[in-house]
Parts: sequence; C-alpha cells; structure tokens
Amino acid sequence: MSGSSFARQALVQAALLSIVSAIPAPTAFVNNVAPPEPVITPSPVHHQPSRVAGRNILSDVDSDVNSILSGLGSDLPSWVASGVPNYFQGFPTGDAVVSSLGLNSAELAALPTNVLNIDPYANWTSSGWNVRFHGNVYKQPNTSVSDLNHLADVFLGNTSISDLSESEQKQARNLTAEILVVQQPHVAVNTIHLEPAPSQGSSGQPGGGGSSNTTGGTQDLTLPYNTTVEGDFDTFVPIASNGLTAGNETSAIQRLNVHVEGATIGNSTAYLVPPTGLTVVSDIDDILRVTKIYEPEQGLLNSFARPFRPWENMPDIYRNWSISLPDLHFHYLTTTPEQVTRNYMQFIYNNYPGGSFDTRPLNFSDVSATLSIRKFLLQKVFETFPQRKFILIADTSNSDVMRDYPEMATDFPGQVQCIFLRNTSATDSGDKFPYDTSGFKKLNQSNYMFFLHPDDLTNLDIANGQCYNTSIPQNLTFSYQGLPLGLGDEPTAVNASANNTAESAASLSMKEGTGMQGLVLLIALVTASFMFL
Repeated sequence: MSGSSFARQALVQAALLSIVSAIPAPTAFVNNVAPPEPVITPSPVHHQPSRVAGRNILSDVDSDVNSILSGLGSDLPSWVASGVPNYFQGFPTGDAVVSSLGLNSAELAALPTNVLNIDPYANWTSSGWNVRFHGNVYKQPNTSVSDLNHLADVFLGNTSISDLSESEQKQARNLTAEILVVQQPHVAVNTIHLEPAPSQGSSGQPGGGGSSNTTGGTQDLTLPYNTTVEGDFDTFVPIASNGLTAGNETSAIQRLNVHVEGATIGNSTAYLVPPTGLTVVSDIDDILRVTKIYEPEQGLLNSFARPFRPWENMPDIYRNWSISLPDLHFHYLTTTPEQVTRNYMQFIYNNYPGGSFDTRPLNFSDVSATLSIRKFLLQKVFETFPQRKFILIADTSNSDVMRDYPEMATDFPGQVQCIFLRNTSATDSGDKFPYDTSGFKKLNQSNYMFFLHPDDLTNLDIANGQCYNTSIPQNLTFSYQGLPLGLGDEPTAVNASANNTAESAASLSMKEGTGMQGLVLLIALVTASFMFL
C-alpha cells in the first residue's frame, strides 16, 4: 500500500466528524421514564477480580517494535505493530456525537435508552454463583439512510457504498449507526431477568461445550453500581440459586438466559463455569474469521461491509473440541470496541460453540490502551478461575498476543495448558509485519505451537497437555520474525568457514536481538518491509 493510502486512512476520523456535523438533528421520540436508583448490596465474592480501570491509570505499555516504528516518522500509522486496525480507533463518543449530530438536550432526552448486553461468565465461591454482568448503556440517534450512506463512504475509504451489493450496503449502514451512539453515564442498569437456557444437546454447536439441562436460577435483579462516564457497566453480582447446581458439585457448564430491560440485541447467555476444568480463550480476527487486519483496505471492507467468513475449517475444530472435551468453556476475547461487536457476537452464534465474551470497553480508547486491555481481560478471567486451565488461541499479527500469551504462562504457573498461534505471515502474503517470538524461549515446546492450517490442531491430546504436532516445523528464532527476504528467520545451517554470508550473520544477530547494531539492522529491515506494501 502506498504512503498516500496510509494518509487517507489517517484522515478518516477527521473526515467523519466534518461530515456528521452537517447532518440535521434526528426526529425526537417520546420521553422515557428516568431509571430507578440502584439497589446497593454488598458482594460476598471472596476473590474479587480486578475491576475495569480508567484510561488515565493504565501502566505504560510499549514494545521494541512500536518504539522503532514511531521513530521512523509520522508517515507510518501508529497501529502497524499492534494488530489494531486504525479504522477502529478514535470513534466519536458521548458529547462529540451529540455535538456532531446537532442534538439539543430535549432531543437527546427523548431518545429511548438501549443496552448492549454482552454474554457473561460466572464463578463459584462459598457464597454461591457470581455473574459478571457487563455491557454499555447508550442512546441511538435517528439518522436517515442517506446520511448513513454518506458516513459509510468515509469508513469505506477508497470504496463507495454504491459499489457494494445491497446486503453489504445494509451491513455498512448498520455498523456506521452502531458507531454513532451516545453513551449514557452514571445511570442505573434496569431490571435484569435470568432464567434457565434450554439444553444445546451434544452436537457441540452452539452449546459452549458439553452441556446439560440447566434448572433453576430464575430471578430479577438490579446492578449495584451505575454506569461509568463512558456508559459501561462491569461488575460481579451474586445471584440466588433457586435450584441451580452448586459449582463444587458439578463439572458441567450451566447456562442462563440474561435479558436486560431495554436491551436491543436480544437475550445473552450467562455461562456458569465450575472452579475446575478447561477454558478456551480465543481471539476472533484472522483466527476464527477472515479479516486481514494487516491489509488495511481489505480489513476495512471485511469489517464494515462484507459478510463475516470463517477462516478455512476452523468451525469444525471448535465443534470437535466441544464434543471431545466434555464441559469445555469457550470464552471469546477480542479488542474490537464495544460499539461494533454485535456482528462479532452474531458470527460466533452462527458458526462456533456458544461462549462468554469480552470486548474493549470505551474507557480503553487508543492504541496503547488497547494493547493493555487484552492483558487486563486475560488477567481478569485467570483470577476469576484460579483452578482452571486455559487454552489460548490467536494469530501472530497481534504484538500484544505475542507478548501477553507467554507472560500468562509465567504469571499464572500451571494454568496455561496450551498456546496455539496461527502464523499468518507464513500463509498470507499480505502480512508483512514482524512478530516477536522471544517470549516463548523459556516455555516447554509441548505447551505451544505455531500452526499454518486448522487441521494442524487435530490428533492432539489437549486434555493431557499434548499441544504440539511434531509434523509442524516451528523454526523459532526467539526474536523478531516475519521480516522481508527471510531475514531474522531461523538459519538452516551455519558453518564455521570464512564463506559464511552476511545474511547468516544478520540472522544470528536477529536471534540474539541485542546491541545497537541489531537495533539499527531491525530499523532498516522494518523500513524495507514497507517498500513491499
């Protein structure tokens, strides 16, 4: 991709705000009754996992690659080494949307209040089941089809919405409308209704692992806290048993339908997860679906307009795991922002076993914060289930994954059963960004595998910790890989003769990854890689 294309992508957000400022105010709806004050009840959770942190108290997160790229000049997008699409950054929120759409206070008050209800998980303590309810409360402006078409054209970059099929146009408009919402700060989350979800049988799809009939749990409750300034809510709440099986008396996942008053995406499902067992924590982009976030034009169209498409036969792998690994808990963790997760959730429902969800809340809004949120959410689920073992799945295009996954094995000894990473640079010529494998140097090879195709994940004894298919070469340098011309990859043979080439020396330097000469070489190689875009 040319430098001018990168520049066009960088101007998307500014263009968005300039266009929406010309849109007339939406038609007002009837006023809603103000939400009731929350009922404050103490939580009996003995091990309360970390709560969602504000954007200004994040620890500084950086990486060698990010530092190098930022030093190369402002012409390179800040998300290059992060695997975070820049078209999913800097969305206008709250007052910015109100101002851009020309809403006055009366018109805003007249809009109905909606709730994004994200599938939660629940843990078991001596006090009973505790459900982590999370989502966002917002208002949806009434924007016309013609205005949405104009806005979608901005998000589609070099493609016009008129060039898309009718179904693609509809998806682009829906996603654009989901972005331009007004989050509701400091409001109560109204009545949440819980009831048993029907059994999903033994097919493995969309059950969320081997499942049994859930009995009990029917009740209504109100969250004990108001929403944050960004409209988010995220809190563990103890629920009444009302016939549910105690977590220390079963290995099966129990499921409850969760309906929040005002929710607009239907029921979600709460997964009541016993203290012991296996949990799959899976990324979605470029591991479960074809996204190509490393090719901005393609990634943009795949995210905004084209129907979501599974990556090869990955649904079969998850379905087989759901059947062969009884009581498996699936948890889908994506750093996609909350506003655009509806399509992701529906895609999972249609193609993969059901499971709980984590997305990026609005108080994590920029690239550096996004690189923190995955680790934050990983820590939360590990802390919530300290006796469970985890299977971590993603791809090499995300630098935060490459750092955070091996760190979890160190930070939570004995809890990481397997790490599976799709090597996108080995199978997709469009992925030319380097990735760092140094974090895996101290891990046992039997516990991780870089793979090329879904079938590489078959015939593994995952339950007993056999996670490496010996027929799949790993070729790790434990430094930066995926560089142009094969530099930085494992040298096939290095002899002691004077005929050793500079390329072999460069590979060895990359393998060690230390010293000023290696840093200068890396800068040169990363710069060269963009000549191929």
